[in-house]
Amino acid sequence: MSPQQDSNVHSSSIAHPLAPFTYENEVYQAGLKGQKPSITFNCLDWETLAKDRLTADSFGYVWDDDNKKAFKKWGIVPSRLVKSGFPDLKTTLFGDTFDYPIAMAPVAVQRIFHPDGEIASAKAAEQEHVTYILSPASATSIEDVAKANGDGSRWYQLYWPLNENNDITVSLLSRAKAAGYKVLVVTLDTYILGWRPSDLNNAYNPFIRADDIGVALGFSDPVYRRKFQEKHGKSIEEDVQTAATEWAHTVFPGVSHDWEDIKILQEHWDGPIVLKGIQSVADAKRAMDYGVQGIVVSNHGGRQQDGGIASLDVLPEIVDAVGDDLEIIFDSGVRCGADIVKALALGAKMVLIGRPYIYGLALQGDHGVRHVLKSLLGGFNLTLHLSGISSVSPDHLKRSILRRTDN
Repeated sequence: MSPQQDSNVHSSSIAHPLAPFTYENEVYQAGLKGQKPSITFNCLDWETLAKDRLTADSFGYVWDDDNKKAFKKWGIVPSRLVKSGFPDLKTTLFGDTFDYPIAMAPVAVQRIFHPDGEIASAKAAEQEHVTYILSPASATSIEDVAKANGDGSRWYQLYWPLNENNDITVSLLSRAKAAGYKVLVVTLDTYILGWRPSDLNNAYNPFIRADDIGVALGFSDPVYRRKFQEKHGKSIEEDVQTAATEWAHTVFPGVSHDWEDIKILQEHWDGPIVLKGIQSVADAKRAMDYGVQGIVVSNHGGRQQDGGIASLDVLPEIVDAVGDDLEIIFDSGVRCGADIVKALALGAKMVLIGRPYIYGLALQGDHGVRHVLKSLLGGFNLTLHLSGISSVSPDHLKRSILRRTDN
């Protein structure tokens, strides 16, 4: 029984047809038949279970701990005797309405976690009405992910080649647009891979191996294929190792673009542009000045810059500075429904979910991803309801419902 089907247990006056809390009813009804869930609902256990299943290379690639600590600094203060129905979870960004204020963060090389990789994740995203953001370091092509995502909401992340490869950038953007990706998410903090001890300990870089994992977008790109053929006199398939390494150097060129280069993207993308990796008020204001539509307050899940500040710690000041002018999205460290509440209360309009759904993917493919999404949304739904918060609108879900707990 799906959550949508099970929602008829509740009066339509209090339960939206997509109300995620109804997932618990499904589980409890199954329990009457002696059936228990195959994956735990304890979100803090997903990581441990995934670690037991993954290789050291795969788990080391995704693991991080620092951002989670920032969420423990805040507690939710509930209001009592609030007579209202279940919260309205719909949110609006870039003029579009989304069923939920969460999206699936762009995570690379998903086939190292499960053979179905991005296909499973994109499929689960559509089924659960959650926006899917495709990593440019995918193990699956732009077009195949779009096909798996069907009528779902999807955005495209860009790892930005240098201007000398603008023809490749334009090709990637054109393919994404043709495949129904609506928002361009430009990652600013990964023009070179950071100092990653877990990957170094395993001597593991997934982007330079003789396969298409992490480089599938390049291998399927007509411009890159042509340029590789012209340079080497042979096809990608004839020298996969070289082709993978050169594509990695194309999307991780080692040096950053500058602010003026945003104009190039604006010339070739007619939808919203979001800059991912903003961690300071100064950069947030520059983003506004250069005419983009949104930013992602993110430190790349804590995997790029050692000693960097947690994303949640800078979110409030960035919201105060540009929240009226830009759509602000939050990323890094979200592990449970209460974390989503905290990030939204501090001013984010949407929250990205990363590692949790990858752990679900590792455990049970698309079913595991769906379980994680439904669990997070169910916890989020009931946390709001039990806190007396009637919607995710900033008028209701605001900073005053939080208190610092680390003083």
